[in-house]
Amino acid sequence: MQLLTSCGDDFLEKPALGALSEDIIANQAGVEKLLIGAYAALDAQGNGSAIAGGGQWEAAPTNWIYGSVAGGEAHKGSDGADQPAINSIATFTADPSNGFLNTKWRAMYEGISRTNATLKLLGKAEDIIDADKKRIEAEARFLRAHYYFELKKMFNMVPWIDETVTDYNQPNNVDIWPKIEADLQFAMDNLPNTQAQVGRANKWAAAAYLGKAYLYQKKYGEAKGIFDQVITSGVTANGLKYGLVDKFKDNFDAANENNQESVFAIQMVANDGTGTIANANQGEMLNYPYNSPFRCCGFFQPTIDLANSYRTNAQGLPYLDNYNATPLKHDQGIASNEAFTPDTQPVDPRLDWTVGRRGIPFLDWGAHPGQTWIRLQSYAGPYSSKKHIYWQATADKFSDQSSWAPGSAINVVLIRYADVLLMAAEAEAQLGNLSQAQSYVNMVRARAAKPENRVYQYTNPSNPTAGFSSTPAANYNVAPYPDGYFAGLGKEQALEAIYFERKIELALEGHRFFDLVRWGKAAEELNSFFSYEGSLLPDVRGGNFIPGKHDYFPIPQRQIDLQTSGGVSSLTQNPGY
Repeated sequence: MQLLTSCGDDFLEKPALGALSEDIIANQAGVEKLLIGAYAALDAQGNGSAIAGGGQWEAAPTNWIYGSVAGGEAHKGSDGADQPAINSIATFTADPSNGFLNTKWRAMYEGISRTNATLKLLGKAEDIIDADKKRIEAEARFLRAHYYFELKKMFNMVPWIDETVTDYNQPNNVDIWPKIEADLQFAMDNLPNTQAQVGRANKWAAAAYLGKAYLYQKKYGEAKGIFDQVITSGVTANGLKYGLVDKFKDNFDAANENNQESVFAIQMVANDGTGTIANANQGEMLNYPYNSPFRCCGFFQPTIDLANSYRTNAQGLPYLDNYNATPLKHDQGIASNEAFTPDTQPVDPRLDWTVGRRGIPFLDWGAHPGQTWIRLQSYAGPYSSKKHIYWQATADKFSDQSSWAPGSAINVVLIRYADVLLMAAEAEAQLGNLSQAQSYVNMVRARAAKPENRVYQYTNPSNPTAGFSSTPAANYNVAPYPDGYFAGLGKEQALEAIYFERKIELALEGHRFFDLVRWGKAAEELNSFFSYEGSLLPDVRGGNFIPGKHDYFPIPQRQIDLQTSGGVSSLTQNPGY
């Protein structure tokens, strides 16, 4: 039996050697194992793209390349000659031959193939009670919706292939949003509130995803209705009422994973006894500070523009439109053995849980030393990314050192509750409900304002794992918006405040490019970014976003070629490529 058929992958259309027949596995045990395989493809860099023939980071589920680097919140990092395919993605000069795009496409269709195989076999298994059949179908369709959602937001028009399709050379001439909605609605209606295993999707994860699908389509009323339910009644798969964790950093610490803010997460584990890194988060392997305790490789460096976005005024509010006017002091061009004093401008403390900068504690690894940890500062700037970094005190447990670069046990949280609140705020503002929109934004800002969300100096700088003092590491000042603030701004400016809050709360989590496109702001924001950041650093010079073309990435030429018969392909290339 062929279980791994994938759109456009000709090698997958051949019978798998040593595969079991349907007669042997057409039972609950067999179907459940196929479902687990469909979950495993979420970890695309290890189980999806590896089967599809790709690399770990090319299809990383964090979308650090396609969402964050392409979104102007991170540089590729490293140097110009390393992983050059990312350079063209960052500057919107990528063409259909870019191999990274092909890997992402193949990895997502690998996941779709696994969900379809599960659904097909489910229909033939006779020993499964109806309740379990509904639950398995709902989980599989939730996963299929996720994989198609990834394809939709990257490539827009893609072929829909489900368990009923036998000819995989399907055209990409039908909008798949209604089918994604249908899968998510079925999942929401049929999944349980809680699951025995925390990594499985539940009713409320499906609901949050459905609300997100509505928001992408500008169906604001439908999105509000779903988000109202999620906020009022939603619980995690392990039964925790949705809420914001007190400490922002706990969202990025394996010791505190699967908390009340984790709506749906890809489960990662380190040192699992296999002697390999396969089940650790490999998608971030390139993204640790260079020449550091992490060994490799200096990619994924936050932009100067992003760091400046965390500046606040005397009232603790952000500068929504002139945050680059007085840039944060940084150590660009200053060697690590030269004196440097960090900026004293007031900043949102989320800056220092997101961006590693000179002189500020880098978790418990010591103060960031600056240039020493940067592969080529003159190329991609002075900063290091931070949210995916494991702590030194728990490195033995939560990092995996069995390969040339670390893996970690830090889950990839695809949707967290802060994201839900900000999506709900957006829907409310679009409907004119500015007071409710501000309430949701202020929940996120109030968490940031708690004293425990500041970064503090070390008690003993020579032994950073010993703990932190009561002295803040920078001048932190953040506050909720005052009562009636959004009403005073009006709808359009209130939306700008919500968009900006998404930028600083969800920075480096792979959302930014896709947000800019769906808001219709990509050309304005990214071309402004290229002008500012390109005046400082060479790697993004020449970048240019063309609306109507760059809203989506090109359909990989390899897929077009694979589906060509008689000189005609069933796939149509995106406009402008």
